[in-house]
Amino acid sequence: MSQSPSILTDRFQRSHSYLRISITERCNFRCTYCMPAAGIPLSPKNHIMTYEEVFLVAQKFVALGVTKIRITGGEPLVRKDVALILEKLATLPVELSITTNGVLIDKYIETFKACGIQKINVSIDSLDEQKFNTITRRNDFKKVMENIRLFVKDDFFKIKLNCVLMKGFNEDEIPAFIQLTKDLNINVRFIEFMPFDGNKWNLDQLVSHQQVLDKATQFFGNSLVGKIEDAPNDTSKNYRINNYQGSFAIISTVTNPFCDSCNRIRLTANGKLKNCLFSNGETDLLTALRNGESIETAIRVAINSKRKMRGGMDTQQQFTSDELRNQNRSMTAIGG
Repeated sequence: MSQSPSILTDRFQRSHSYLRISITERCNFRCTYCMPAAGIPLSPKNHIMTYEEVFLVAQKFVALGVTKIRITGGEPLVRKDVALILEKLATLPVELSITTNGVLIDKYIETFKACGIQKINVSIDSLDEQKFNTITRRNDFKKVMENIRLFVKDDFFKIKLNCVLMKGFNEDEIPAFIQLTKDLNINVRFIEFMPFDGNKWNLDQLVSHQQVLDKATQFFGNSLVGKIEDAPNDTSKNYRINNYQGSFAIISTVTNPFCDSCNRIRLTANGKLKNCLFSNGETDLLTALRNGESIETAIRVAINSKRKMRGGMDTQQQFTSDELRNQNRSMTAIGG
C-alpha cells in the first residue's frame, strides 16, 4: 500500500488536505491592510508558474492526499489565462474554490459553473461606498455589490463575504454586515486584522473575537445570537441570528489561534511552498520542477518542518513584533 498520503502529515499529526494556490501577485485593488498604495515589487514574469506548472504541482499534491484547492492571488481573475487554469484543475478529483475581490466575477459565471466552482469568497471590508473606496483605493463599490447580488441570486453558488475589521474604521458596520444574512443565504466572515509586511499593523487596530460577539449581542439581543456547528478544520467560529437565512463567523488568528487543527498549506505564484501563512520560511518547488526533479522530497521536508503555532511565533509578543513581521512577505505576495 502506498504511504504517500503520510507525506502531508506533520510532526504534530496534522494532516494537510487543503492547498491554497496563488496564481498571481498582481491585484487591481490596493487595500490598505494588504499592500502599499504604490504596490509591491513583483516577481519577474518568468518566475511565475505557467498554467501547466500550476497543474503539475497541483496534480502531485492531489496524489499525496489533497482534497481541496482554493485559487487566490493577488486578484486571481486579473490573470489572463485564469479560465484555462481553472479548467485544468477541474479535471482533478478535488473541491475547487476561489477567493476574489469580486469586481470581475461576472465575466466568469459560466467558467465557474463548467469547472464546478460553487464556493466563492468575496473580500469586502465596508458596505459604505466612501469607506470602501478609501480602503481599496479604488472606486468599484457599486460593481462589487452588483456582482455579489448577481451570484447570491444563483442557487448554484455558495457565497462567503470576507471582512477584515479595523478599529476606528469599520467595526461599527458589524451589525450591518450581519443584517445582510437576514434574507440572503450567505456567510459573512469577520477577520481579525493580521500583521504582514507593509500593512502598518498595530495592535490598537485589532477588533477581537469577543468584541465582534459583543457588538452582535448588543444590537440583536443575546438570546437571538446562536452558535452553530463549525466544519472540521474550520478556521472560523460560526453563528446565526435566530430565523435568519444566512450566518456569520469570526476568524480570530490573533486573539484565538486555531493552529492545532490546521490542514492548510500555501503555494505562492512563484512556486514557493509555505507551510504556514506566518512562516518566513519557503520551499522552492518551481525550480525543482523545471529541472525535472521530483518535488516530493521537498514537500515532505516542508511539511515536517511546520511549527506548532503561527510559524514559530508562539507568544503574542513574538507575533506582534515588527522585526519578525517584516521577515515575511506582504499578503498579496503570499496569496490570501
